[in-house]
Formats: sequence, C-alpha cells, structure tokens
Amino acid sequence: MGHWHELVRLAEQEVATLKRDLPPPLRERAEAVEIVFDRYPSEALVDSGIEPDSLGLFEGDALPDGPGVDGPWPTRVFLFLENIWDEAEGQPRAFRSEVRITLLHEWGHYLGLDEDALADRDLE
Repeated sequence: MGHWHELVRLAEQEVATLKRDLPPPLRERAEAVEIVFDRYPSEALVDSGIEPDSLGLFEGDALPDGPGVDGPWPTRVFLFLENIWDEAEGQPRAFRSEVRITLLHEWGHYLGLDEDALADRDLE
C-alpha cells in the first residue's frame, strides 16, 4: 500500500472513531459535513490566502448562520493529510491525534466557534 493510501486509511479510521464517540446530537450534525482528504491546499486556496502548510479548512456556512445569502454552498472540511503527516513528524499515532484535533477544530467552526473559543478548548 502506498504512502497516500496509508494516510487516507489512518485518517478514515480516526474520523470514524471520532464520529462514533460524539454524542448523538453532535454526531448528526457532523454527518452533514463532507470530509475531503487532500494532500495540501490547492493553488487556488493558497492564492485566496490559505497558508500552504494549513492542516485543515472549514468551507461553507456555519450552523448558527444558516444558508448563505447567495444560495447554499457545500459544507465541508478539508483535511490536508501530507501537512498533518509533516506536523506529526511521520509518526502514525501523532498523525491520528492531529487528524482528530484538526477535525474537531474545523467542526468547531461549523458550530460557530471562533479561533479564541477553539483555543479555550485546546483545539488550536
């Protein structure tokens, strides 16, 4: 199995475990958010201001805001697995932990939490 496939496998396992461990009302909300695995932020994302070494990104309307004025946008979380792998210094256990923290951070944005509120919850 190649490196990328192994990263996806580990990330999928961690996402499934995290969803399973959520309380039912939060699990239902989390299920509504698509999870996208990419290696790195795309050139278009970097051109729009996303840092090339970002670990994740929430895209779409936050739950408290409801649908956007210009129409519904896909609500999704990007996990940039090669960046997470680098952050974890190539350690599988640390990688899974970073996937978990990054996903919780991005779901926090979906729930309407800002960076300060996420930091207060150790989800920086």
